[in-house]
Amino acid sequence: MTCFEDTVTDAINRIGPAGLTELATALEQLPIEIVPAASARSGFAETARSVLADLERDGRPLPEAIAYLCGVAAGYTQRADAVRIESVWSGPVSHRVPVRSTAQVLVSLIGESTTELVLTTYSAKPYPPMLAALDAAVQRGVVVTVVVETLQGAGGALTGAEPAAAFGSINGIQLWHWPDVKRAEQGGKMHAKIAVADRRVLFVSSANLTQSGIETNIEAGILTRGGAAPARAAEHIAELKSSGTLQRLAAG
Repeated sequence: MTCFEDTVTDAINRIGPAGLTELATALEQLPIEIVPAASARSGFAETARSVLADLERDGRPLPEAIAYLCGVAAGYTQRADAVRIESVWSGPVSHRVPVRSTAQVLVSLIGESTTELVLTTYSAKPYPPMLAALDAAVQRGVVVTVVVETLQGAGGALTGAEPAAAFGSINGIQLWHWPDVKRAEQGGKMHAKIAVADRRVLFVSSANLTQSGIETNIEAGILTRGGAAPARAAEHIAELKSSGTLQRLAAG
């Protein structure tokens, strides 16, 4: 690949197909000098400057570059729409039936998020590889939402520190919970365990966000890429937040 194609590949990883489409539109409609400011998307300005620098260096005609950007964005969007499903497990390894591990999938999913990450869990304890990936996500501008159960909501089934405390070392994470007063049935629990990256990758698992859940216990999950399920899961959480069913947890 030429330098320009390499840069576009890097761009799709940074800002995704939608961001690449925004860049192509900006190149078509705006003066070159203001293209980097055309979107508030995280990483857009830096990505636009890289693409513009390669365009100038390669001497590639602008219409050709715009068409290439649109084609790459469309190709990645089409690939994202194709549904791919994998089984994921924690615990003992079966060499005759290789499967991906919960730890590998969870950390990788967090690492590939570019704009939005949603996690839900019943119990949570500090798990260093996950926390390192979450901190890196926040640093690159990903909006991270974590929905947790509380000790009060668990009704004595959880002990020790509040599950939210597992994420206390990372500034910028939005912590949410399901208040008791919003639970129609006494004894209802916030028991979902999912992770959604950019509304295009969904991981549903029996594993809590603890070392035992992620590595030690026998836990099972399904990783879904593409299709409507990832977006619907993120939209459901967003609706529970906007309706007040889920509420923010105070820092600390």
